[in-house]
Amino acid sequence: MADNKKEQERAELHRTIWSIANDLRGSVDGCDFKHYVLGILFYRYISENLAGYINAGEREAGDSSFEYANLPDSKAEQAREDMVKTKGFFILPSELFENVLRRAANDENLNETLEKVFKNIEASALATASEDDISGLFDDLDVNSNKLGGTVTKRNERLVKLLSGVGEMKLGDYKDNTIDAFGDAYEFLMGMYASNAGKSGGEYYPPQEVSELLTRITLVGKTEVNKVYDPACGSGSLLLKFAKILGKDNVRQGFYGQEVNITTYNLCRINMFLHDIDYDKFHIGHGDTLTEPLHEDDEPFEAIVSNPPYSIKWDGDTNPLLINDPRFSPAGVLAPKSKADLAFIMHSLAWLATSGTAAIVCFPGVLYRGGAEQKIRKYLIDNNFVDAVIQLPDNLFYGTSIATCIMVLKRSKSENSTLFIDASRECVKVTNNNKLTHTNIETIVAAYTARKDTPHFAKLVPNGDIAAQDYKLSASTYVEQEDKREVVDITKLNAEIEAIVARENKLRMEIAAIIAEIEGSGE
Repeated sequence: MADNKKEQERAELHRTIWSIANDLRGSVDGCDFKHYVLGILFYRYISENLAGYINAGEREAGDSSFEYANLPDSKAEQAREDMVKTKGFFILPSELFENVLRRAANDENLNETLEKVFKNIEASALATASEDDISGLFDDLDVNSNKLGGTVTKRNERLVKLLSGVGEMKLGDYKDNTIDAFGDAYEFLMGMYASNAGKSGGEYYPPQEVSELLTRITLVGKTEVNKVYDPACGSGSLLLKFAKILGKDNVRQGFYGQEVNITTYNLCRINMFLHDIDYDKFHIGHGDTLTEPLHEDDEPFEAIVSNPPYSIKWDGDTNPLLINDPRFSPAGVLAPKSKADLAFIMHSLAWLATSGTAAIVCFPGVLYRGGAEQKIRKYLIDNNFVDAVIQLPDNLFYGTSIATCIMVLKRSKSENSTLFIDASRECVKVTNNNKLTHTNIETIVAAYTARKDTPHFAKLVPNGDIAAQDYKLSASTYVEQEDKREVVDITKLNAEIEAIVARENKLRMEIAAIIAEIEGSGE
């Protein structure tokens, strides 16, 4: 019954989001709409989070009717310092989402009100430990943009609709699973636009099932990890799978990531808050991981997951510093300038803990191309760093139909061999896309854990055999495809052919006799 209730609540939440989307269709395009709804959703979340925290403390202290939202701003100021230390930010009662929403329809200067509120929230963290985590979080929510409307009146009308729509989302009380509801709303919005947006700069949005598979692989044999890391973290969905599967307290030292796109970087930090990860438990950096890595003081990491951008350009050997960089130098060669894929692999391996596991999405070419990429694969195999290569079905990712694979890395292995899994058929078809089911994920994880040969599915290959294949790492090179052609009984087929030929000869003779008879009677 609980699962049914949860699904009903989720479906209702998704309907509300669609309703806001339809209400604003034509006036705000999809991508911009996503940023506006996520921004307002985030504003509502941190308002309720802060107010709920203060209310709980006051009620425990004996004031059972205390409501922070009803407190005069002047009295609330005394809580500012403590809240910034605890939560990373502070919001005055008058600037809470619920109070701004209550006044919104009658506020002729709603755009200015919201702009001031957002600036005040960011300013509350200035010169504090949380400044880097709060700064710029509302940058993509431009309340004065012409995208909302050509006049202040039009813009404010749409802002009222946005506030009301987000206010109507049934996200529960903060203490009653708010986290799941807010996080689910975020994930639904991201998926809704990822499926339509296609690829951008080599980025393909992984569906939740692929994120779960990557996470589960790195957690085999573990019930907790010290730190998780994603060198190309996007909106943070891979990192947050650890919180969902393990529980956030079982990621003991926090969530680490770096993202080069400023908008996605902001979304990632918002996503952390929406999943109730406090500012001191996440460490998300902005910049190019390959040339400006920001977590050198935090490595190594026990779990690394990533879906790095596909075949993007990077400095490569045009930057003389990179060949001496300890992340890349062990291979003796850099990934090609036009294809940075294996640079992300080398970076991840360099920052992986001895007891850790990295699971990274790769596109097929890196597994078999020659040149520098072959030399890097040789380094990886000769040093026994590749734990497994898992071939996934095609049409899994938003924005591409290409069949991807997962490369699993370990720095400390018990045997000098690599496991290949051909999971290209482990899926169900949903409209035009393929989807991993719970059973598919379990099957793949079980095969990865067992590390045993399974006909047409899994093969444990000595690394010497991989060297003999020019270090090709495609699963199809080692896992024999099942021959589904019908087995033909040659003896039986020959007998059938002989019978047919004999029958044809008999028919020919009968026809010839009939023709002779007709010709004879005609004379």
